Amino acid sequence: MTRTALEATSAFYQASTGIRLFRMVLGASQRLWPALAVRAACRLFLTPLPPKWLHRGRPWDAAWRIEAWPFEQASLTLYSQPAAPHGPVALLVHGWGGHAGQMLALAQALAAQGLRPVILEMPGHGRSNGAESTLPQFTRAIDYVVARLRQEGHVVRTLVAHSLGASAAAYVASRGLPIERLVLLAPPASPPEYTRLFAQVFGLSEATRAAMQKRIEAREGILMPQFEPEAVGPRIRVPTLVVHDRGDSINRFADGQAYAHAVRGAQLLATEGLGHRKILKDAQVLGRIAIFTN
Repeated sequence: MTRTALEATSAFYQASTGIRLFRMVLGASQRLWPALAVRAACRLFLTPLPPKWLHRGRPWDAAWRIEAWPFEQASLTLYSQPAAPHGPVALLVHGWGGHAGQMLALAQALAAQGLRPVILEMPGHGRSNGAESTLPQFTRAIDYVVARLRQEGHVVRTLVAHSLGASAAAYVASRGLPIERLVLLAPPASPPEYTRLFAQVFGLSEATRAAMQKRIEAREGILMPQFEPEAVGPRIRVPTLVVHDRGDSINRFADGQAYAHAVRGAQLLATEGLGHRKILKDAQVLGRIAIFTN
């Protein structure tokens, strides 16, 4: 039986003794010191899990170049394969709590088509510096990297992004990011829904959840509903492919459908039995994306 997003997320957090203890402290602080509870909830909500050090030491083929770019108060890590140095770039972006290695199979499939894959690892993830990250920061990072690549003379053919990275990709595409193709892999439709999921997992009251969302929005200067498909989809003007598994337990299949319906002319590739992450390695999915990007 497919687990719900709440069950999957609860199981992940409850597996950690430290997180269970933090949940108890957070619950108590809501009653005794509400403002502290909001700040603590924000800190945990914006901390990518699992911890980045789990993936920092992952070995990479010597043919890949790994670069660290300073960015805001942290850094970005870019992985590039110069197999086709003069070919158009395919920029690949992981999701929340993800890492560059998850995009490697896709990068290799696109390189075989003559594209130059560049994998972007966000602040607080993998080898990148920083302890926190946000969806708006994901969007700023994509904007910055595309601008830098273009300044260096590269044409960015395709932007391919997974999960939360897909939400960020859709947003920047709707703002006129200079790309030719957009691929959204298992995108989430509603960032505010994730604050509600987080609140359920940690036993937060609605008052604490709402205050946490407002604090994040004030810090980032953007409201969470501005990332939803209805807000960004109608403004996306590039050919778009949405890939989503019907049994995805993290982001519902209906989320992918929402993007496919909101973006004019978008194609929806519905898969079965791949869940949230196996779509990143499935041969048929990789083949379909490779054809689409060319």
